[in-house]
Amino acid sequence: MAHILSHPTEPVEVKERRVSELLEAMAKTGFQGRKLGEAFLAWREMLRDESCVVFFGMSGAMIPAGMRRVVAHLIEHRLVDVVVTTGANVFHDIHEALGGKHFLGTPNADDALLFKHGIDRIYDVFASEEEFRNVDRLISELSRELSAEKEYSSREIVAFLGEKLSQRGAASDSFVVAAHRRRVPVFVPALGDSSVGIGLTLARREGHRVVVNQLKDVDEITQIVEKAEKTGVVYVGGGVPKNFIQQTEVIASILGIDKGGHDYAVQFTTDAPHWGGLSGCTFEEAVSWGKISPHSKKVQCFVDATIALPIVVHALNEVREGFRARVPVFEWGDEQLTLKWSLR
Repeated sequence: MAHILSHPTEPVEVKERRVSELLEAMAKTGFQGRKLGEAFLAWREMLRDESCVVFFGMSGAMIPAGMRRVVAHLIEHRLVDVVVTTGANVFHDIHEALGGKHFLGTPNADDALLFKHGIDRIYDVFASEEEFRNVDRLISELSRELSAEKEYSSREIVAFLGEKLSQRGAASDSFVVAAHRRRVPVFVPALGDSSVGIGLTLARREGHRVVVNQLKDVDEITQIVEKAEKTGVVYVGGGVPKNFIQQTEVIASILGIDKGGHDYAVQFTTDAPHWGGLSGCTFEEAVSWGKISPHSKKVQCFVDATIALPIVVHALNEVREGFRARVPVFEWGDEQLTLKWSLR
């Protein structure tokens, strides 16, 4: 039994050092501090694996909470290769890219009074409902350039919006614009459940139908997994983005392309597994479904993502020159994907 007690914890020393060095030290402590350090090490390891395609799933109101530039940085520097998120995060990014703001507020506000004055509340963040509606109308207006005769995946819709924002000189710290510029696909598997969906519905009511085929999304993202040698996943929260990425392994297996589960897995979540929900479900549970490889490097850190994400991404930024000499490039043809690799 001596081997069980062979790795003592190491108290964190207070000294001048880089964030990456602090997280390395925290990986030798306990509780969620250790998991935060281990999450950094696991994400770094998947980026050092030159054959790994990295998927980033982001739920929650991360953009209103101030994570916009962090996500744009991940895309711009190709620390992630595929993004799956909510329509809300895309919408809020567009709002800020066009000069809109989110404001410091309080969770103790009089919400009836806020409603009277046209102010929306996202926990302790405020925003103008009229400004939001202007973005809804803009999305409706832009969507009229999309063909009513074609079925679009959400990836194509977001790529279109990124291109239009870029043409309008939108802020360069937009993650939607960064994804367009760096050719990183962004999937929104519940696009209708957002203000982007509201904008498309406005166009529909006014006679211009945009057909979004969400099964095309499922097919496209599964093709990425099928053609990748290895895959890694990073989840901020859980929800639809998490399962949308997870289920690709099951679909590929049913189609006769058994990838054995994702090879690396990191998650930052505040949900607990004992409620039975997907957002808190462990990667060990996902192994039983074939979604995560039993041999994978997997770390879950139970922490508010608005705390974890800036810290871990700062640490990755410090060491990013040491890996990712090449990145995957996705070329989309008629219903078929070609996966190539290019120098970063």
